[in-house]
Amino acid sequence: MRTSIATVSLSGSLTEKLTAASRAGFDGIEIFENDLLASPLTPEEIRARCADLGLTIDLYQPMRDIEAVPADAFARNLRRARHKFELMCRLGADTVLVCSSVHPLAVDDDALAAYHLRQLADLAQEFGIRVAYEALAWGRHVNTYTHAWRIVEAADHPALGTCLDSFHILSRGSEPKSLEGIADIPGEKIFFLQLADAPLLAMDVLQWSRHYRCFPGQGGFDVAGLVRHVLRTGYDGPLSLEVFNDVFRQADAGPTAVDAHRSLLVLQETVGVATPPAPVVPTGVAFAELVTPDAEPVAAVLGALGFARTARHRTKPVDLWQQGEARILVNTSGAARRDGTGLAAIGLESPAPAAAARRAEALLAPVLPRRRATEDAPLDAVAAPDGTELFFCATDQPELPNWRADFTDTGNQAAKGVRRIDHLALTQPWHHYDEATLFHRSVLGLQAQESVDVADPYGLMRSRAVTNPDGSVRIALSVGAAPTDDTVHAQHIALATDDVVAAARRYREAGGRLLPIPANYYEDLAARYEFADGELATYQELGILYDRDAHGEFRHCYTMTVGRVFFELVQREGYRGYGAPNAPVRLAAQHSARAVIGG
Repeated sequence: MRTSIATVSLSGSLTEKLTAASRAGFDGIEIFENDLLASPLTPEEIRARCADLGLTIDLYQPMRDIEAVPADAFARNLRRARHKFELMCRLGADTVLVCSSVHPLAVDDDALAAYHLRQLADLAQEFGIRVAYEALAWGRHVNTYTHAWRIVEAADHPALGTCLDSFHILSRGSEPKSLEGIADIPGEKIFFLQLADAPLLAMDVLQWSRHYRCFPGQGGFDVAGLVRHVLRTGYDGPLSLEVFNDVFRQADAGPTAVDAHRSLLVLQETVGVATPPAPVVPTGVAFAELVTPDAEPVAAVLGALGFARTARHRTKPVDLWQQGEARILVNTSGAARRDGTGLAAIGLESPAPAAAARRAEALLAPVLPRRRATEDAPLDAVAAPDGTELFFCATDQPELPNWRADFTDTGNQAAKGVRRIDHLALTQPWHHYDEATLFHRSVLGLQAQESVDVADPYGLMRSRAVTNPDGSVRIALSVGAAPTDDTVHAQHIALATDDVVAAARRYREAGGRLLPIPANYYEDLAARYEFADGELATYQELGILYDRDAHGEFRHCYTMTVGRVFFELVQREGYRGYGAPNAPVRLAAQHSARAVIGG
């Protein structure tokens, strides 16, 4: 299907928005009136610019407070409409959005509303324009799509149809059964379909709409269910995004437009009108790659944790540190981070790396160009929204290229204690949090868990985990409450062990420094849970935190930070979470410590 996006969904000037939409692959755009009014380009120049970019102008919007108003107000409305229709002809736009009235003088009179809309449609028809009437969720008298359709049906004019907007419909708590009324609308009378998702919030619907909409798949609405109902009517217009969001309006238009178009590609797949390559769900973590200007501090921490430098890349300054199935690459190449040590790449075990790459490219995540020697394994990687490179690996599939063959063994043996990487935590740029969730779900086929808010000493941090079905891949995505927060929230690598007490002791005895946890935390633990004699004292001595859920127990502790990275030792016994109740304590302790080991 054709795809479109409202210019209000993107940041920047109108020219920047048009360019971003075109580059992201959209077929058309809705021009929001404020964007046109603020543009120095004439309507003819905007029309030509859109044509050059391969964009159609699918909708001009919005026209407000038209119907069911006093006669003198309606006369002024028709005068205004004539000017706008002339403008639309200059733009080359043939459909106008008319929102249900919120005017204080509007009356609750469907017959009058239908009469006014018919007169408006008569005028529009003279200019070859169609009128799409939409029910605002906060409309003064018309606030449901079924009510709007009754008025359109009563007006009975060929140039008048309805616009269905997923936010205005679903924000009113519409159950699946209430969407069945869409089937009563002939497809040819649905002039336009606008789509937006939103998190499920308890707040004024107008504020919810103006500030918290997001792209389909990023919120809690059943947008796909609504689209299925619309498509069954025979609707053949575009799928168009109209998203009011404070974050999107401040973020760079280019990545936002790509995220937006990706959401529609996934939506089309969900409703069965497009068939991109099927998702290839990763089956494990092959490695985590750290880049650093100085390997010594990282090596000290890894050595104390029991890792050994087991291999060295043949042609690059990259060391492989391993313990059990946990593999950490330490890269000291010239591309190392300016802000010290950072988690730059993740190797994901894939049953079909080439198919995983095809899926990524189909969903607008192109394979990254990579300089490699002719003998190096041809690994494909794509970039996550935060810039982390994700490699598709086949470590234990003899018939496929193996990244491990690029390394020469050193003969060093690792200690036993850490079994594998339990999970990875990635801090997202503040404007990419929703995009990151959609990316990992759609491109990688991971499942998104519920988003949680975690108290930080300087605000709230949101976190959401994405996992594969058996939990062998777990990635926790987090973001702070303000644009600057991502500079203080570090990334971390959680390492699974069967005995966190023993692992913590070994680390400390090897010279490692564990994050100190306040005594008040352990006094609270004593009040909440019963422990064996001496158990809580041991946890306090080592800085081990504790939690439990309906499935089991969780014990974990943290190293001090190297650059922007720290390690977590975790003992998971049936527990399915990530220790979120302990995160405020950990964050406060890290803010207090601020002791950085090198990097």
